[in-house]
Amino acid sequence: MPNKLIKFFNITGLTWFVPLVKIAAGENPGQQLRQLWLIMGVPIVAFVLFLGLWSMTASRINTSLGTIPGPVAVWGEAEGLIDEHFAEKVKMAEFYKRQEARNREKLAEDPAAEIKLRPYTGKSTYLDQIITSLYTVFAGFLIASLIAVPLGILCGMSSIINTAINPLIQIFKPVSPLAWLPIVTLVVSAVYVTTDDSWFAKSFITSAVTVTLCSLWPTLINTAVGVSSIDRDLANVGKVLRLDWPTQIKRIILPSALPYIFTGMRLSLGVGWMVLIAAEMLAQNPGLGKFVWDEFQNGSSNSLGRIMVAVFTIGIIGFILDRIMQSLQTVFSFSKI
Repeated sequence: MPNKLIKFFNITGLTWFVPLVKIAAGENPGQQLRQLWLIMGVPIVAFVLFLGLWSMTASRINTSLGTIPGPVAVWGEAEGLIDEHFAEKVKMAEFYKRQEARNREKLAEDPAAEIKLRPYTGKSTYLDQIITSLYTVFAGFLIASLIAVPLGILCGMSSIINTAINPLIQIFKPVSPLAWLPIVTLVVSAVYVTTDDSWFAKSFITSAVTVTLCSLWPTLINTAVGVSSIDRDLANVGKVLRLDWPTQIKRIILPSALPYIFTGMRLSLGVGWMVLIAAEMLAQNPGLGKFVWDEFQNGSSNSLGRIMVAVFTIGIIGFILDRIMQSLQTVFSFSKI
């Protein structure tokens, strides 16, 4: 049982708990306590010192929106945003309840009456905007992966294709999302016409495509490197057995290149999450980027605190996404854990 727990914590990146499991198993408590102090105690002390330094210096810095809020004030703003979310959900439930009651009364008076179901048009809450950002970044990341992985496999298998595509990679890889966004906005506006029945808003399409354009390169490059690094003996086996390309890709190339592919996808997701915030600010997609921009434009006394809540939220979510991809990378690395 302890070995299974240790393996689970190593795979998920929760290595902080490994010394606790070993202490519970009676494995050299003194050494494990030292290890626990290094991987948990030191970061906690460093974070507490950071909070103390932040608290001491925040009130001394004046901006156009007031003084920099300290940790306590930012925590209060976070609680306020959560309270606003639940208050808005209560309003939404009451709206649908009133609508349902009106429709029942209307049908009672006239069974043939036409019933209209109106959607709730209240403002998006902070938690709703987090979900929107996650939905957008995963849409862009999925599109990027579907493009980058097959293209990377082709580049790794053919030196001619790799030579042809490499200049394009080197040119477009460093381009900022702020440069892509105007082009994407114009193209989406020209190609995608929205109606009342449209599945996606233009702002969502613009943000997702911008994420795709900026995040596909790490996956493409790592996939190409992984495929080109396959053991020559394995490639020769495929030739001897006269396997066609689909079979070679399925049986030989993909299993061998998976660690590289997941490394690239991990990097791509991190890039996509950073790009998303800037894209949402300018495209006005109702996610965290728009929340930060709206609070900056609002300029109220609590705007700066709310922006700092968004900063911590973006960082924590980015950390969680990286841990998830790191776990997948570990699972598919075929190394001993």
